[in-house]
Amino acid sequence: MSEEQGQGPEDQQGQEPRPSVDDGGRDDDGTTGSTRGRGRTIALAAGGLAVAAALVVGGSFLVEDWIAPVTAADRPTPTSGPSPTRTATRTATPTPTPTPTPTGEPTPTAATPEADAEDAPPPSITPVPAGTVVAEGDVTSPKGSIGYHYRIVAVGDDSYKTEYTGFTSTLPVPVSVTLMEIAPVVGDGLTAVGPGDLQLGGPTTTPESLTTGLPGTTAPSYLGTLVTYSSTESTDVPVEIGPRKVLAVDPVTWSVPTRETNVAPVDAGPRDGATGAVGEVADSGAPRAYLVAADDTVAGVAARFGITTAALIWLNAGLEVVGDDQRLFIDTVLNLDPETR
Repeated sequence: MSEEQGQGPEDQQGQEPRPSVDDGGRDDDGTTGSTRGRGRTIALAAGGLAVAAALVVGGSFLVEDWIAPVTAADRPTPTSGPSPTRTATRTATPTPTPTPTPTGEPTPTAATPEADAEDAPPPSITPVPAGTVVAEGDVTSPKGSIGYHYRIVAVGDDSYKTEYTGFTSTLPVPVSVTLMEIAPVVGDGLTAVGPGDLQLGGPTTTPESLTTGLPGTTAPSYLGTLVTYSSTESTDVPVEIGPRKVLAVDPVTWSVPTRETNVAPVDAGPRDGATGAVGEVADSGAPRAYLVAADDTVAGVAARFGITTAALIWLNAGLEVVGDDQRLFIDTVLNLDPETR
């Protein structure tokens, strides 16, 4: 039986968004990022549309397949020979009126760059050079049952990998590791895991090495905690080492070098199409986030911060708009920081 058994847990010490246009409530974490899970309210004025159609056929009116009766005054004077027979027929099919969606929402579309980007260089940022170690440390669980060394290394294409070496464990369950933004407490049960989740292995006294990618981020420094936990699926083990029980929690110290970019937003103040508020600001005073207000547009926001529409869209992958004037969704938090795009 491991030292955790019968002694308690390992350590008991332990912000899609509303458009500046109102989509009726349509529905990020310590990152700006582009938009991250907000309700949408579309402030659009919509008028009712009624269509009435009438076909005039030889003096009679055809309305919804009903032929109005002909009065005596309208009857032609009889002449010799048989009376002509008239048949009312449809000669064309009217174009159907567009039907609104059941919720009355306009359809969002992907934002597209405007002409302001034609003569400007494409937005870019240099990646961290391959092989650069951006975080490193040693992990030992509170009772010494688990130990390993980790390094987080730049791949060279705005992605990263995590290397684990010297892993050993005396626990009778498999052990996994994951990076998280918010630190849990030893003895907690995880309900979700973060990027780079990896099973290191089961009980072993021979040091092992593993490597895994760190998907989903080009700026990993918001992931401030490395969490080691039990990845057993069995409940036939002591509760303190049961499924998803946290065994060790270690802070991660990041050292990511500044990257060069040709996108440098500067707030020139509110204007038509950009009356929202600046959110987070960098130590240098550069705006890092912007909260969209009613009637804000891609062009308006880009002009306010002195960047092209192509750069604003580049900073916010998957940005959605409504209408030809590319109105933005109210309460969307736009990213303005190239380092965290």
